[in-house]
Amino acid sequence: MTAKWIETLTGSLEQKKQYKQSMARIDALPEPYRASAKALHRYLLASGGVTDGETMIRMFDDFADLWEQAAVDGTPVREIVGENPSEFADTFAQAYAGTHWADKERQRLADAIDDAAGRDQSEREQ
Repeated sequence: MTAKWIETLTGSLEQKKQYKQSMARIDALPEPYRASAKALHRYLLASGGVTDGETMIRMFDDFADLWEQAAVDGTPVREIVGENPSEFADTFAQAYAGTHWADKERQRLADAIDDAAGRDQSEREQ
C-alpha cells in the first residue's frame, strides 16, 4: 500500500531502478566512452524532451548498450557521434516515440487558442 502511494507521488519505482542500472552501466565504461556518454546523457535529459517514463527508460537502456558495444569494439568516439554531437543526440532521441515535452506544449498552445477563439466567438454573438 505504501509503495503505491509513493509511486503516485514520485513515479514508478521500477523505472527508477532501471534508470539507475543504466547509469551504473555508463559509470562502468572505460574512458573516453564514459565521459562522452555522460555528456550526451546530460544533453539528452536537458533537450531530449521525452516525458514518458517508459520511453525514457528504453532510450537510456539502448544508450548504455550503444556505448558498451562501442567500448568493446574500440570504436572511436567521433565515429559514433560525428562532428556534431548535439545533432547525434537529437537524432538519437527522435528515434524514440512517446510523449515529448514539445508535444505537451503544442497541445497546451492549441488548447489556449481554442479557448481564446471560443471566447472571441461568444463575445461577438452577444
